[in-house]
Amino acid sequence: MLKRRCLLGAGLFAGLGAGTTLPAAAAEIDLRRHGLVLLMRHASTDPGIGDPPGFRLEECATQRNLSAEGQAQARRLGPALAERGWVPQRVRSSAWCRCMDTGRLAFGNVESWPALNSFFQGRGNEQAQTTELRRSLAALPAGRIEAWVTHQVNVTALTGEGVVMGEVLLLHGGSDQARVLQRLAPA
Repeated sequence: MLKRRCLLGAGLFAGLGAGTTLPAAAAEIDLRRHGLVLLMRHASTDPGIGDPPGFRLEECATQRNLSAEGQAQARRLGPALAERGWVPQRVRSSAWCRCMDTGRLAFGNVESWPALNSFFQGRGNEQAQTTELRRSLAALPAGRIEAWVTHQVNVTALTGEGVVMGEVLLLHGGSDQARVLQRLAPA
């Protein structure tokens, strides 16, 4: 059945027990009419902002990577969503190792998508990347669920929202407005 309720409150990731009632304000997504994007900031990293001097995209050792807690967060995320029927058919990620690792640990297969790459500190092209994300969101077919793993600056440019590491925003497909339906706390 394509119509599913999105009953994902912050408690989902805090270890809700069976029988726990989720907030009445949980968003309802009709997948017969809309797609859904799980827009997420990468899981928790080693301390720091941006990347260290000597950063090279093709070499993870030169980047700020997931911490042990971030790895555990990512591993909890996929199963928590799957228990509720939210299994992305496609997982796209920034090429940064912390994003690729978040997607891989949460969902298994992940593909790099330059539109999700960070444009912090002058890298990338904020306007072009955000335009591509908006186009892809608008073109998302009904019934499709995708996960997009990216960085704070990208999330804010697309939605106007700030997020903490590991947080997920649910976005309606079929519109380029990136309307946030619900926020999901880190796993």
